[in-house]
Amino acid sequence: MVIAPDSFKGTVPAADAATAVAEGWHAVREQDEVLTIPLADGGEGTVAAVAAARPDGVLHRVDGLRGPDGRQVSASWLELDPGTPDSTAVIEMASVSGLPLMDRLDPLGATTYGLGQLINAALDSGCRTVIVGAGGSATTDGGAGALAALGLHLLDDHGRPVPYGGAELGRLAKITGRVRRPEKLIMLSDVDAPLLGPRGAAAVFGPQKGADPEQIVILDAALSRFAALLGGPTDEPGMGAAGGLGYGLVAGLGAVITPGAPYLAGLAGLPVALARADLVISGEGRFDETSLGGKVVGYVLTQAAAHQVDSMIIAGQVAHRVDGIAALSLAELSGSTQAALADPIHWLRLAGSRAAASLPVTH
Repeated sequence: MVIAPDSFKGTVPAADAATAVAEGWHAVREQDEVLTIPLADGGEGTVAAVAAARPDGVLHRVDGLRGPDGRQVSASWLELDPGTPDSTAVIEMASVSGLPLMDRLDPLGATTYGLGQLINAALDSGCRTVIVGAGGSATTDGGAGALAALGLHLLDDHGRPVPYGGAELGRLAKITGRVRRPEKLIMLSDVDAPLLGPRGAAAVFGPQKGADPEQIVILDAALSRFAALLGGPTDEPGMGAAGGLGYGLVAGLGAVITPGAPYLAGLAGLPVALARADLVISGEGRFDETSLGGKVVGYVLTQAAAHQVDSMIIAGQVAHRVDGIAALSLAELSGSTQAALADPIHWLRLAGSRAAASLPVTH
């Protein structure tokens, strides 16, 4: 059987959650072969999930990066197939330009510059392919900061560099310079929003990053000015992902935007594992109707059905039920959400044991 959860966001990494469930399962069914495949969809925990699934990868720590609010941060990227022509970098935007790095929200000034620095570090190491997980951003700068770190010059009408941050793009008058780009760039995102307008980066995701209605108007206008000077389409699905990073990486670096959950599941070997499994357990912090719309658990359930493999769900909270699929809630097992959060590993082990005990014993 296969245990393939997402992270329990902000509480337990996917690899630790998978291990805890496996330990609980083996406490009841010691003889079963259990394969753990921690997963992610491009957001928080992407690098850790891929590193757990691909132990041959090499983690590289980079210090002195510019965080979203200008303070220095450190982040790690993962190199797959090091020393080969297929060397690939896996980078997690949240680790260098993410909301958790902000002391206070700054929707107008937050920058992706550090993400560009991290891409630079991967290119310096010889990686030809770069994979960027775009979830969890604190920014709405259209990827302008990242492109600046990679060589683009963003100038005002006096020829001076425009300060970092999405709002400052409203002062943009000229773009020069030659951007450094990988041979292949893949951006992982399940967001289909365009760059601009009422369904765009500022309007839909700006409030999550602290933007009020007036600031949303400022950011949308600034992104529009940036796009007018950089060129390229703005209304294709995914351009508004990660505060417009989708647009910046496509227009500036020739990136391809692809759904994160299936891409990372393939990278981790989930399809191969399901081909010989009789059961798969997936999970996340909160399972609800949105979980079925391209997130890890929804993708695992779809693939399990395609392979005619039984499936189960273990989640911190279960707010939605799927016919024919058992779901265990850590909050219900522990008596409350607070109790589950206080010791999630314990309750994940117990959930694994309960799941194993729910199956008939076979010999």
